[in-house]
Amino acid sequence: MKSMSDRPIGMFDSGFGGLTVARAMIDLLPSEDLVYLGDTARYPYGSRPLEEVRDLAVQIAEHLVDRYDIKLLIIACNTATAAALDELADLLPIPVVGVIDPGVRAMLQASRSGRLAVIGTFGTIMSGAYQDAVAAMLPTDGSSPPTLETCACPGLVEFVERGSTSGPEIELLVRRLLTPIVEAEVDCLLLGCTHYPFLARVIGEVVGRRVVLVSSADETAFAVADLLASSGLSAERTGRPGRQEFVSSGDIRAFTEVGSRLLGPELIDAELWQP
Repeated sequence: MKSMSDRPIGMFDSGFGGLTVARAMIDLLPSEDLVYLGDTARYPYGSRPLEEVRDLAVQIAEHLVDRYDIKLLIIACNTATAAALDELADLLPIPVVGVIDPGVRAMLQASRSGRLAVIGTFGTIMSGAYQDAVAAMLPTDGSSPPTLETCACPGLVEFVERGSTSGPEIELLVRRLLTPIVEAEVDCLLLGCTHYPFLARVIGEVVGRRVVLVSSADETAFAVADLLASSGLSAERTGRPGRQEFVSSGDIRAFTEVGSRLLGPELIDAELWQP
Protein backbone atom coordinates (compact mmCIF):
# COMPACT_ATOMS: atom_id res chain seq x y z
CA MET A 1 0.00 0.00 0.00
CA LYS A 2 1.31 3.43 -0.92
CA SER A 3 1.30 6.12 1.72
CA MET A 4 -1.13 8.94 1.03
CA SER A 5 1.67 11.37 0.17
CA ASP A 6 3.20 9.01 -2.40
CA ARG A 7 -0.01 8.50 -4.34
CA PRO A 8 -0.33 10.27 -7.71
CA ILE A 9 -2.12 13.51 -8.44
CA GLY A 10 -4.97 13.07 -10.90
CA MET A 11 -6.06 15.66 -13.43
CA PHE A 12 -8.40 15.81 -16.39
CA ASP A 13 -9.52 18.00 -19.26
CA SER A 14 -11.76 17.65 -22.28
CA GLY A 15 -8.64 17.15 -24.40
CA PHE A 16 -5.22 18.75 -24.63
CA GLY A 17 -5.79 22.07 -22.87
CA GLY A 18 -5.06 20.68 -19.43
CA LEU A 19 -1.57 19.79 -20.62
CA THR A 20 -0.69 23.42 -19.87
CA VAL A 21 -1.48 22.64 -16.22
CA ALA A 22 0.43 19.35 -16.45
CA ARG A 23 3.48 21.19 -17.83
CA ALA A 24 3.36 23.68 -14.98
CA MET A 25 2.97 20.87 -12.45
CA ILE A 26 5.91 18.88 -13.84
CA ASP A 27 8.14 21.95 -13.80
CA LEU A 28 7.10 23.17 -10.34
CA LEU A 29 6.68 19.81 -8.58
CA PRO A 30 9.04 17.37 -10.30
CA SER A 31 8.79 14.78 -7.51
CA GLU A 32 5.04 14.30 -7.85
CA ASP A 33 3.51 11.43 -9.84
CA LEU A 34 0.77 12.59 -12.21
CA VAL A 35 -2.07 10.88 -14.05
CA TYR A 36 -3.58 12.98 -16.83
CA LEU A 37 -6.85 12.03 -18.55
CA GLY A 38 -7.83 13.79 -21.76
CA ASP A 39 -11.45 13.10 -22.70
CA THR A 40 -10.75 13.56 -26.40
CA ALA A 41 -13.59 11.27 -27.48
CA ARG A 42 -16.11 13.73 -26.05
CA TYR A 43 -14.50 17.15 -26.49
CA PRO A 44 -15.30 20.02 -26.65
CA TYR A 45 -16.94 20.65 -23.29
CA GLY A 46 -17.46 24.36 -23.83
CA SER A 47 -20.51 23.98 -26.05
CA ARG A 48 -22.22 21.34 -23.89
CA PRO A 49 -24.86 22.10 -21.23
CA LEU A 50 -23.24 22.47 -17.81
CA GLU A 51 -25.36 19.62 -16.42
CA GLU A 52 -23.89 17.28 -19.03
CA VAL A 53 -20.36 18.49 -18.31
CA ARG A 54 -21.00 17.89 -14.61
CA ASP A 55 -21.97 14.28 -15.29
CA LEU A 56 -18.85 13.73 -17.41
CA ALA A 57 -16.65 15.25 -14.72
CA VAL A 58 -18.10 13.04 -12.00
CA GLN A 59 -17.60 9.93 -14.16
CA ILE A 60 -13.96 10.82 -14.88
CA ALA A 61 -13.18 11.79 -11.29
CA GLU A 62 -14.55 8.54 -9.94
CA HIS A 63 -12.50 6.61 -12.50
CA LEU A 64 -9.29 8.39 -11.47
CA VAL A 65 -9.97 7.72 -7.79
CA ASP A 66 -10.90 4.06 -8.29
CA ARG A 67 -8.31 3.13 -10.92
CA TYR A 68 -5.29 5.19 -9.86
CA ASP A 69 -5.86 5.81 -6.14
CA ILE A 70 -5.08 9.51 -6.51
CA LYS A 71 -4.45 11.77 -3.50
CA LEU A 72 -5.68 15.02 -5.08
CA LEU A 73 -7.73 15.92 -8.15
CA ILE A 74 -7.11 18.88 -10.44
CA ILE A 75 -10.00 19.86 -12.71
CA ALA A 76 -7.71 21.15 -15.47
CA CYS A 77 -10.61 22.53 -17.49
CA ASN A 78 -12.39 25.83 -16.91
CA THR A 79 -15.77 24.62 -18.14
CA ALA A 80 -15.63 21.52 -15.94
CA THR A 81 -14.50 23.64 -13.00
CA ALA A 82 -17.50 25.93 -13.46
CA ALA A 83 -19.83 22.96 -13.80
CA ALA A 84 -18.58 20.50 -11.19
CA LEU A 85 -16.05 21.88 -8.69
CA ASP A 86 -18.46 22.14 -5.76
CA GLU A 87 -20.08 18.78 -6.44
CA LEU A 88 -16.75 16.96 -6.74
CA ALA A 89 -15.41 18.63 -3.61
CA ASP A 90 -18.42 17.27 -1.70
CA LEU A 91 -18.36 13.86 -3.39
CA LEU A 92 -14.71 12.84 -3.27
CA PRO A 93 -12.67 11.88 -0.18
CA ILE A 94 -9.65 13.86 -1.46
CA PRO A 95 -8.90 17.55 -2.08
CA VAL A 96 -10.17 18.98 -5.37
CA VAL A 97 -8.62 22.02 -7.07
CA GLY A 98 -10.14 23.93 -9.99
CA VAL A 99 -8.54 26.44 -12.31
CA ILE A 100 -10.86 29.43 -11.85
CA ASP A 101 -10.03 30.85 -8.41
CA PRO A 102 -6.22 30.69 -8.80
CA GLY A 103 -6.42 32.58 -12.10
CA VAL A 104 -8.76 35.24 -10.75
CA ARG A 105 -6.57 35.81 -7.71
CA ALA A 106 -3.51 36.35 -9.92
CA MET A 107 -5.44 38.64 -12.28
CA LEU A 108 -6.56 40.90 -9.43
CA GLN A 109 -3.00 41.13 -8.15
CA ALA A 110 -1.54 41.87 -11.59
CA SER A 111 -3.94 44.64 -12.65
CA ARG A 112 -2.88 48.26 -12.20
CA SER A 113 -6.02 50.01 -13.42
CA GLY A 114 -8.75 47.58 -12.36
CA ARG A 115 -9.87 47.12 -15.97
CA LEU A 116 -9.94 43.35 -16.32
CA ALA A 117 -10.96 40.83 -18.95
CA VAL A 118 -11.51 37.09 -19.14
CA ILE A 119 -11.80 35.00 -22.28
CA GLY A 120 -13.11 31.44 -22.26
CA THR A 121 -15.44 28.95 -23.85
CA PHE A 122 -19.12 29.75 -24.25
CA GLY A 123 -20.02 27.43 -21.39
CA THR A 124 -17.50 28.94 -18.99
CA ILE A 125 -18.42 32.55 -19.73
CA MET A 126 -22.17 31.94 -19.63
CA SER A 127 -21.89 30.10 -16.31
CA GLY A 128 -20.96 33.34 -14.57
CA ALA A 129 -18.22 31.53 -12.65
CA TYR A 130 -15.60 34.19 -13.31
CA GLN A 131 -17.93 37.04 -12.46
CA ASP A 132 -18.78 35.30 -9.19
CA ALA A 133 -15.13 34.59 -8.37
CA VAL A 134 -14.12 38.22 -8.95
CA ALA A 135 -17.01 39.46 -6.79
CA ALA A 136 -16.04 37.08 -3.99
CA MET A 137 -12.45 38.34 -3.93
CA LEU A 138 -13.14 42.08 -4.01
CA PRO A 139 -11.55 44.08 -1.19
CA THR A 140 -13.84 45.38 1.53
CA ASP A 141 -11.90 48.61 2.17
CA GLY A 142 -14.26 50.79 0.13
CA SER A 143 -11.94 51.08 -2.88
CA SER A 144 -13.41 51.28 -6.37
CA PRO A 145 -14.33 47.82 -7.68
CA PRO A 146 -12.69 46.61 -10.88
CA THR A 147 -14.52 46.36 -14.17
CA LEU A 148 -14.65 42.97 -15.84
CA GLU A 149 -15.08 42.37 -19.56
CA THR A 150 -15.89 38.76 -20.48
CA CYS A 151 -15.71 37.30 -23.94
CA ALA A 152 -16.56 33.84 -25.26
CA CYS A 153 -14.15 32.63 -27.92
CA PRO A 154 -15.66 29.76 -29.92
CA GLY A 155 -13.31 27.98 -32.28
CA LEU A 156 -10.01 28.44 -30.47
CA VAL A 157 -10.15 25.13 -28.61
CA GLU A 158 -10.66 23.27 -31.86
CA PHE A 159 -7.45 24.72 -33.33
CA VAL A 160 -5.43 23.57 -30.32
CA GLU A 161 -7.04 20.11 -30.39
CA ARG A 162 -5.76 19.77 -33.95
CA GLY A 163 -2.28 20.79 -32.81
CA SER A 164 -2.45 24.14 -34.60
CA THR A 165 -1.27 27.10 -32.49
CA SER A 166 -0.22 29.74 -35.03
CA GLY A 167 -0.86 30.96 -38.54
CA PRO A 168 -2.94 33.56 -40.37
CA GLU A 169 -6.25 31.75 -39.90
CA ILE A 170 -5.83 31.69 -36.12
CA GLU A 171 -4.67 35.30 -36.02
CA LEU A 172 -7.71 36.43 -38.01
CA LEU A 173 -10.09 34.59 -35.67
CA VAL A 174 -8.37 35.92 -32.54
CA ARG A 175 -8.51 39.51 -33.85
CA ARG A 176 -12.22 39.18 -34.55
CA LEU A 177 -13.05 37.54 -31.23
CA LEU A 178 -10.99 39.90 -29.08
CA THR A 179 -12.26 43.16 -30.57
CA PRO A 180 -14.35 43.91 -27.44
CA ILE A 181 -11.32 43.28 -25.23
CA VAL A 182 -9.12 45.63 -27.23
CA GLU A 183 -11.81 48.32 -27.28
CA ALA A 184 -12.28 48.04 -23.49
CA GLU A 185 -8.62 49.05 -22.98
CA VAL A 186 -8.05 46.50 -20.22
CA ASP A 187 -4.64 46.11 -18.65
CA CYS A 188 -4.97 42.45 -17.62
CA LEU A 189 -6.40 39.50 -19.56
CA LEU A 190 -7.01 36.14 -17.94
CA LEU A 191 -6.82 33.18 -20.29
CA GLY A 192 -9.90 31.45 -18.91
CA CYS A 193 -9.44 28.19 -20.80
CA THR A 194 -6.48 25.90 -20.31
CA HIS A 195 -6.16 25.57 -24.09
CA TYR A 196 -5.47 29.28 -24.53
CA PRO A 197 -1.88 29.44 -23.21
CA PHE A 198 -0.92 27.49 -26.33
CA LEU A 199 -2.17 30.55 -28.26
CA ALA A 200 -0.60 33.14 -25.95
CA ARG A 201 1.78 34.53 -28.57
CA VAL A 202 -1.04 35.28 -31.01
CA ILE A 203 -3.30 36.62 -28.25
CA GLY A 204 -0.52 38.84 -26.93
CA GLU A 205 0.14 40.30 -30.36
CA VAL A 206 -3.54 41.14 -30.78
CA VAL A 207 -4.12 42.81 -27.40
CA GLY A 208 -0.74 44.52 -27.25
CA ARG A 209 2.21 44.54 -24.89
CA ARG A 210 0.59 46.79 -22.29
CA VAL A 211 -1.90 44.03 -21.45
CA VAL A 212 -0.68 41.43 -18.94
CA LEU A 213 -1.71 37.89 -19.83
CA VAL A 214 -2.49 35.65 -16.86
CA SER A 215 -2.44 31.86 -17.28
CA SER A 216 -4.67 29.89 -14.95
CA ALA A 217 -2.41 26.90 -15.63
CA ASP A 218 0.61 28.36 -13.84
CA GLU A 219 -1.46 29.75 -11.00
CA THR A 220 -3.19 26.41 -10.46
CA ALA A 221 0.17 24.68 -10.09
CA PHE A 222 1.17 27.21 -7.41
CA ALA A 223 -2.13 26.63 -5.61
CA VAL A 224 -1.61 22.86 -5.66
CA ALA A 225 1.93 23.24 -4.32
CA ASP A 226 0.63 25.33 -1.41
CA LEU A 227 -2.14 22.83 -0.69
CA LEU A 228 0.20 19.84 -0.74
CA ALA A 229 2.60 21.55 1.65
CA SER A 230 -0.08 22.72 4.07
CA SER A 231 -1.86 19.34 4.17
CA GLY A 232 1.24 17.16 4.44
CA LEU A 233 0.55 15.48 1.10
CA SER A 234 3.80 16.41 -0.68
CA ALA A 235 5.64 13.41 -2.12
CA GLU A 236 8.28 12.12 0.29
CA ARG A 237 10.20 9.95 -2.16
CA THR A 238 13.85 10.64 -2.90
CA GLY A 239 16.15 9.43 -5.64
CA ARG A 240 13.75 9.53 -8.57
CA PRO A 241 11.65 12.13 -10.35
CA GLY A 242 7.89 11.83 -10.47
CA ARG A 243 6.29 9.62 -13.09
CA GLN A 244 3.61 10.71 -15.54
CA GLU A 245 0.82 8.56 -16.93
CA PHE A 246 -1.47 9.70 -19.71
CA VAL A 247 -4.93 8.41 -20.52
CA SER A 248 -7.26 9.25 -23.40
CA SER A 249 -10.81 8.28 -24.24
CA GLY A 250 -10.13 8.85 -27.94
CA ASP A 251 -7.62 7.84 -30.57
CA ILE A 252 -4.41 6.96 -28.72
CA ARG A 253 -2.07 7.52 -31.65
CA ALA A 254 -3.47 10.99 -32.32
CA PHE A 255 -3.45 11.84 -28.61
CA THR A 256 0.20 10.84 -28.27
CA GLU A 257 1.28 12.62 -31.45
CA VAL A 258 -0.43 15.93 -30.77
CA GLY A 259 0.04 15.79 -27.00
CA SER A 260 3.79 15.22 -27.21
CA ARG A 261 4.15 18.30 -29.41
CA LEU A 262 2.18 20.41 -26.96
CA LEU A 263 3.54 19.05 -23.67
CA GLY A 264 7.02 17.78 -24.39
CA PRO A 265 9.02 14.55 -24.07
CA GLU A 266 7.15 13.26 -21.03
CA LEU A 267 4.21 12.17 -23.19
CA ILE A 268 5.55 9.05 -24.88
CA ASP A 269 2.47 6.86 -24.88
CA ALA A 270 -1.01 6.74 -23.43
CA GLU A 271 -3.55 4.27 -22.09
CA LEU A 272 -7.01 3.97 -23.63
CA TRP A 273 -9.99 4.52 -21.38
CA GLN A 274 -13.39 3.56 -22.71
CA PRO A 275 -16.09 5.29 -20.62
